[in-house]
Amino acid sequence: MKIAVLTSGGDSPGMNCAIRSIVRGGIHFGHEVYGIYRGYAGLIAGEIAPLKLSDVGNILQRGGTILRSSRCKEFLTVEGRKQAYHQLKKFQIDAMITIGGDGTFNGANALYKEFPFPMVGIPGTIDNDITGTDYTIGFETAVENAIEAIDKIRDTALSHDRVFLVEVMGKNSPALAERIAVCSGAEMAILPHKVIPYEEIYAVIQRGLNRGKRSSIFVVAEGQTSGRGQEIKEEIFKKFQIDSHVCILGHIQRGGSPTAQDRFFATQMGLKAVEELHAEQVKEPIVTIVKQSQIQVTNLKNCLLKKIIADDSIAKSISITSI
Repeated sequence: MKIAVLTSGGDSPGMNCAIRSIVRGGIHFGHEVYGIYRGYAGLIAGEIAPLKLSDVGNILQRGGTILRSSRCKEFLTVEGRKQAYHQLKKFQIDAMITIGGDGTFNGANALYKEFPFPMVGIPGTIDNDITGTDYTIGFETAVENAIEAIDKIRDTALSHDRVFLVEVMGKNSPALAERIAVCSGAEMAILPHKVIPYEEIYAVIQRGLNRGKRSSIFVVAEGQTSGRGQEIKEEIFKKFQIDSHVCILGHIQRGGSPTAQDRFFATQMGLKAVEELHAEQVKEPIVTIVKQSQIQVTNLKNCLLKKIIADDSIAKSISITSI
């Protein structure tokens, strides 16, 4: 069997671990593994090449993706997907593994509907916003990156009696902001899809001042556009004459060496994807998922919606730890 693998959409730490596992697992079972470079854009252009064991050596600890990635508008069209399928047939590819988020999975689903083809998805996105799975590759590393940055910001906040608004990624998902806020000891997580609670922000700052706390840190999910932290800064100054400082972490959250957890789950997911194809069990598109720390598979259609609901228990943890 010839198995092709691609990474699409935003990169996430651990993608290389999954690629490595797919190549090593595929070769172990006697298959040929091909890499599709630059995601769906590269698939349409025919940027496909064999991957050997030596191609995935020493990549376990590297962030990003050695296959590179893209966001491809052409693949949103029927003609674009037709060209992509033509390239798969041209290279005699028998099955494809796609690593990415909801955009990647929706693209794979659209391709399958028009050109039925064995496909396995692996959830790789720092937002942890894919339904059907408890975990997506890259989430833990992004959280650790943000916590490390906030720990450093806190030194300045304490030294200068400052309020900091730290803007993190997650425009459609509260998962990052919630986890980062709890683990960094922030006063509050200001989530996407929520009305900004200015009165509550003021009350939290004032409560801290009343007990001698001279600095505060708020974790702000970026929302639909970057700069939400600046909007909050301006509004709380206008309403309450409270000065604050904004720090946008941005893409620094995506980079760096993946944590042990991301390496572990990515490696298991990659191998599981190959095992399912090797057993010829993939009649419809499936996704490797994490449920109660166990690697399982589910139908792709169960993973096509974003998780956007905040966890009330996490919100409660934030309020308790920030008292």
